[in-house]
Amino acid sequence: MTAPTPATDNSNSRLVATLAYLGGAISGVVVLVIEKNDPFVRFHAMQSTVLFLGVLVVNLVVISLPVVGLVVSVPFVVAVVAIWVLMMVKAFRGERYKLPYVGDFAEHLMR
Repeated sequence: MTAPTPATDNSNSRLVATLAYLGGAISGVVVLVIEKNDPFVRFHAMQSTVLFLGVLVVNLVVISLPVVGLVVSVPFVVAVVAIWVLMMVKAFRGERYKLPYVGDFAEHLMR
């Protein structure tokens, strides 16, 4: 995981960025549609969208595997919940925290 960039002081931006993670990809898309100007909020909304769409794809692959899927699914869900909580905390603290690969891809999509 990459180092966070300096925090934003705008509490409204922090709250909306946190809410972008709350409902996964759906809330990320909703925030992207609503928020047009705040780069902090838009980054977290795009990262949420990319992250949880990726989680959906990986989850569909994992659960389709007969035996391995059962073994891998529980740790996968625990890891996803941990990342989900971490990202909401980072956004609420005002940190522009980039996940490896996902954060870079989200930034690329915002250009």
